[in-house]
Amino acid sequence: MENKSKSKLSRRKFLGSTATIAAFSMVPLHLQGRSMPLPGIDDSKTPDSKFGGVQIGTITYSWRSMPGGVDNVIKYCKASGISSIELMSNDVEETLGAPKNPMMGMFAPPPPPPKPAETTAAAAPPPSPAPPRRRELTQKQKDALAKYNQDIKAWRISLPMSKVEEVRKMFDNAGISIHIVKFSPAKWSDEEIDYAFNVAKILGAKGVSEEIGKESVKRLAPFAEKHGMYAIFHSHMQFATPGFSYDPFMAVSPAVMFNFDAGHFFGSTGLHPNTIIEKYHDRIVSIHIKDKTGPKTDPPNTNQVWGQGEMPLEDVLLLVKEKKWPIFCDIELEYDIKPWSNAVKEVTTCLHYARQILI
Repeated sequence: MENKSKSKLSRRKFLGSTATIAAFSMVPLHLQGRSMPLPGIDDSKTPDSKFGGVQIGTITYSWRSMPGGVDNVIKYCKASGISSIELMSNDVEETLGAPKNPMMGMFAPPPPPPKPAETTAAAAPPPSPAPPRRRELTQKQKDALAKYNQDIKAWRISLPMSKVEEVRKMFDNAGISIHIVKFSPAKWSDEEIDYAFNVAKILGAKGVSEEIGKESVKRLAPFAEKHGMYAIFHSHMQFATPGFSYDPFMAVSPAVMFNFDAGHFFGSTGLHPNTIIEKYHDRIVSIHIKDKTGPKTDPPNTNQVWGQGEMPLEDVLLLVKEKKWPIFCDIELEYDIKPWSNAVKEVTTCLHYARQILI
């Protein structure tokens, strides 16, 4: 399908035609995990990000560069004007008091090598860098990870659901709904998978999400049926593999649904995302929205600031609007953030971009 957008909404044109977005302060990375104020931001208003009948939201992964936890997620939503989210499970589990994962920070990048001493002789060209390799865990790290896996399982299956209800009230009071919780629990124990669906149900979500795969679909589908919810599967670049289709996954259970990543689809195949959305719209809970270059562009399949790539953002959003499909369209912020900006400001800009298309 061709891109049918009559005019591409450039970022320059967009920023010149919309109201000025309030300035945001950078959030130092050393403040990760702390609840903190956002200077200059009015987070007192109830957000509303439904435009033209299309619910625009975000996956809270978009704010991964900023402090996590439910308090902060709510602040970011209200500051950005976001009223619906795909909630990453680490944000809610952190707030509920889960044990800390020792893997966090284990793989910090090594310090850069020292600069070679200057010499008057012609220096040989430096050798090509070796491809990055995942460092092996020490026995101490392996032991710490094994203990964490035991501790987090015990914590999950003993957590009083009344604590989750308190978190739900926090989002309700802020005017923010949760349509998916990203637990990725396919390799967990049965008790933990039940926990994931119970938490998601209390939070008001339609289901639990996981990365797509044959074994993951077979593992989670029965639990989704048991809980009267959906097992929602996220795609990356699988459609670029010849013969890949949603059909075998759908056949497993009517409880199997999809989180279609339109950006990854376009960036890896060059095909119009609407070909998939039109065909599977009744099995798609949400669409991840981002701008990308196509596979034949230099550089190929690369995240771009909205309006500077080739992904037919307008076509996707206007199709959902025209058909009145109840599909959540979620901003997934993946392009590089400039030093003078931050993730809250960029999500806000993306939201305003989508709003201008839809109203």
